[in-house]
Amino acid sequence: MEMNFLAILVAAISALVVGFIWYNPKVFGTTWMKAADMTEEKIQGANMAKIFIMAFIFAVLLAMSTIPMVIHQMGAFSLTQGELGVQPSYEAFMADYANQFRTFKHGTFHGAIAGIFVALPILGTNALFERKSAKYILINSGYWIVTLAIMGGIICAWK
Repeated sequence: MEMNFLAILVAAISALVVGFIWYNPKVFGTTWMKAADMTEEKIQGANMAKIFIMAFIFAVLLAMSTIPMVIHQMGAFSLTQGELGVQPSYEAFMADYANQFRTFKHGTFHGAIAGIFVALPILGTNALFERKSAKYILINSGYWIVTLAIMGGIICAWK
């Protein structure tokens, strides 16, 4: 199974789109700014081109890392290459199961699970040591749970 680079790019772009919405002042932006001790002056003084380029690169890496979490067929090659030699061939496995569980809904579910069990503990731990509030943890973790869900859905459904 090959990587679908177009799906990866669209999933990466979706992370930026969700961020534009999530951190909009009319959604969670104002509350996040207070929780993060962010000011308009800090925002104005930032190199936004560098921030968005790096955010996109990180989103591409994240999209690539979600592939084995949301597309179960990614593990088929290693499963069919065992030492016993009695497993079916990779081609036979893929002929039977290539599109099993390849839906947006399934990818969204596994992406959200990744957000809850990977992003939340990482961000929560960092925030605790940074002495950030529960609001800060919930806003940032919520963003990553939603983002990973959408990324997972895109990657899983796009055949």
